[in-house]
Amino acid sequence: MTLEERLIQKNYYKMFINEHEEIHPIRVLGDAFQEEARKDIPELSAIRFAQGEVYFHHKDFEAAIFKWENIPGELELWARKNTADAYYELGMLSTAEDLYTAIETDQTTLKTEVALKLFSLYIKKGNLDAAVSVIKSTIAENPDYPNVTAIARSFFEEQNDWNNAVELAVNEAKRTESIEWFTILQTYVESGVTKELVPSYFSQVLITLFHLDKMKFEQLLSAFWNSYKHQDSYFAWIKEINQLLLMLELERNFDWHELSRLHRDAYFSFINGRYFIQMLQEFVPDLLTNWLRIADTKNVVLSSAAVLSWNELFPATIVPVVVKEAEKLLSITESDIDELEECLTLFDSIIQWAVEHDMGGNNRVQWTVEQLIDFDTQHVLVTGLSGSGKSSFLNTVLGEHLQDSPTSSMVMFKHAEETEITEITDQEVTRLAGFADFQERMDRLRNALESIIEYRRPSIFLQENQVAFIDTPGLKGTPADRYEVLKNLQLADTILFVLDANASFTDKERSVLTQIGELAPDVPVHFLLSKMDTVVNEQDAIHILEETKSKIHAFLPDARVFAFSSHYDRNQQLNDLKAFINSFRNVRNIADKRLAKLLYFIRITIAGMLQKRTDVENQLVEAIRWNEEILMKLTGAVHQLDDTVAQKAKSVSKAYYDMKEDIEQEIATMVPRMLQECSELVKEDSNFSKIHLDLNVEMNKRLQEYLDQQVMPKYYRSLQEWIEICREEFVQSQEYLQELAEGFNSIYGEDKISLFCDFKVLDDWRRDTDRMTSRFHLESINILLRRTPSQFLMKSAGKLFGAISQNKTMLYNKYKAFVEHEDYSDTAKAVSRQFLQPFTLLENSLERDVALFFKQPISLLNSTVEETKKEIAANKEMLNKLNTNPEMFRDPLTLFNVRLRQFEWMTVAGKGMQAVY
Repeated sequence: MTLEERLIQKNYYKMFINEHEEIHPIRVLGDAFQEEARKDIPELSAIRFAQGEVYFHHKDFEAAIFKWENIPGELELWARKNTADAYYELGMLSTAEDLYTAIETDQTTLKTEVALKLFSLYIKKGNLDAAVSVIKSTIAENPDYPNVTAIARSFFEEQNDWNNAVELAVNEAKRTESIEWFTILQTYVESGVTKELVPSYFSQVLITLFHLDKMKFEQLLSAFWNSYKHQDSYFAWIKEINQLLLMLELERNFDWHELSRLHRDAYFSFINGRYFIQMLQEFVPDLLTNWLRIADTKNVVLSSAAVLSWNELFPATIVPVVVKEAEKLLSITESDIDELEECLTLFDSIIQWAVEHDMGGNNRVQWTVEQLIDFDTQHVLVTGLSGSGKSSFLNTVLGEHLQDSPTSSMVMFKHAEETEITEITDQEVTRLAGFADFQERMDRLRNALESIIEYRRPSIFLQENQVAFIDTPGLKGTPADRYEVLKNLQLADTILFVLDANASFTDKERSVLTQIGELAPDVPVHFLLSKMDTVVNEQDAIHILEETKSKIHAFLPDARVFAFSSHYDRNQQLNDLKAFINSFRNVRNIADKRLAKLLYFIRITIAGMLQKRTDVENQLVEAIRWNEEILMKLTGAVHQLDDTVAQKAKSVSKAYYDMKEDIEQEIATMVPRMLQECSELVKEDSNFSKIHLDLNVEMNKRLQEYLDQQVMPKYYRSLQEWIEICREEFVQSQEYLQELAEGFNSIYGEDKISLFCDFKVLDDWRRDTDRMTSRFHLESINILLRRTPSQFLMKSAGKLFGAISQNKTMLYNKYKAFVEHEDYSDTAKAVSRQFLQPFTLLENSLERDVALFFKQPISLLNSTVEETKKEIAANKEMLNKLNTNPEMFRDPLTLFNVRLRQFEWMTVAGKGMQAVY
């Protein structure tokens, strides 16, 4: 054991024991101390140091401190360190810390031991930052010191201090090149604690591992890749790792299976339509270059095709030597990929993207793809000029008059156990109820070519021959007109062109066939010579058939010709037709040819969507313009309706107030006259002491009768007339609103706006007026009992002189004159006020009731205005997005084209077949 090891373990004292192991160390050291003390120049420091160790081991820390306090020489710093250890054990951590930090030494081991003790002390005090600082500086100065990195790793993991733990693993892996540290780092990566760190941080450690252990390198790199995959830093990782791989000498003969898979998955995820090309161009070329370098056997063809397709659409982004290597590998390597599955996956990706981006329906092309993957059925497309006899031929084959009129849509006749007729358009798939619906579709003139009819029915001929006939509308017009019919030619395995025996193979038919050859050069064309029964005799029929064959073979040498007549024996015709179909049935490489057609339809789908993007922009511009015009009209209608409501409220209120004023005027005129006429009730023999009471009662009685018999009936009639006037005005308003709604609906092209006023308001008015005019009770009015001076004098005089007979004549004259000339205007006002008081609620609610009458039209127009504003804003936002980010639509479709070309390189071109364009 070395001296440093003894000092570290506090076993220095054992150097004094030697052969005295059976004697207690204290006794041995005591004897040694006494012996040394007897010398002339004693050196007791070493013995004291050793005694301190023994006391320390026996937990007599105070004695140990006493022994270590004055140790000079080479053991002085170790003594000070040991003294700090003793204070540490005594729990006097601050004293221990002061002693530790005061030690200054160049001895690496001592410095490290002091640092480790400080590390433990800081942990015990809870000062974790200081502990981290001490252990990191210790590792930096003396990383090879026994267990120091293990201690640090354990501490960092316990504290979940993953940044420092990862840093330690990275630094130690690079320094020691020990696989153990790379394994530790991999566990950190797989647990997810490294994903927040920048990818470039790990580049050097990966390079180091590559040169040490390629298999371990792939494992660690894969762990990093999977860790970053769903993080914001994923693209930074892809850039970093591919730049790193470019610097390494990768060899394909090493089985980079997992790394190859990661490159493949990443590449396909990048070109699935979710990312912009500008961003992808920063790293995809490097990604593809590395993928080609490391591609395992399973991925060589795929990576080569990916390189070639990317370079084709983005020239000069991949270095020429890599492109040449891809071409070479593609030419000498056989592909074992499931081409159909890959192709359908691409198609599904495009359709899904179209759905997510509101690119309209694609049911027709989806239906077409479904037909193309039905490899058991041969598709024979039957076409020809209008009137050539296609319908008669198909009726004969199908054994039923399914088409009595010219075909307007493309129809596929296919065998099925049960009859099922389906109409397919881009927007929807509709199950037709029966033959009548099918015939209705055949008779239509507008938008007929926008749909395909699939007519599935039991047919022995179609079933036995595993064939489906595709009937097209008759060809006519210009090439552009015919294109709408012929654009589905690629659905066919064979084209059966129907000729009229009475005028066969005309210049117009040659023109059509030329166009067919341009649109579908890979689809063979054969001919059916129809209406042979119309030829006069058999000799002429044979001559026409031979002449027609001669003309056809001069134009299409490989074409076959079948003579047909609907009047020939059907069974014989079908047998001959079966042989004819079998003569050109294409069973060789049908899967490859169908695959080429699938790629063709994928291509036209992508092209169609690019056009849709332009269409969408134009539609948005038109929608914004149209909605802004509608908004202007709607806003004008709202303002006009507001004015109408205000005008109607004013008109209704004025009519009501005019009626009320008439009643008030009548009461103001009639009531004083009635009350004055009550003077006739004053007689000379009246009891003047209470005549004022009698007169007051009688006057109230007459007022009640007057109101009941004259005023109320008249007011009721006036109210009904007023309500009728309001009804007429409301009817006029409803008619106006109906015209307004019809005007808007004609613009919308649908019954979007219905403006209905609430005529219940009139019913409520009728109910309220009936209730309020059914009876009226006049509260007694104090007419002659008021405290006016004249009334007071009359009442007083009556009481005073009423019993004196000679004064009655005077009182009679006075009372009579008083009653006749009294001012009853206040009484009339009181009567009017009391009579009209029940109608106050109706009067105060007139404006509200008028508003309720117009509530639905107002609410609907306002909501339509808001809806239109939102639609304008949404369309403007979408248009701005399109204009600001044209790549939003263009880039995904371009990337789909990259995938398409990739599959074409792997399939069509790779097998020497001609791609379908």
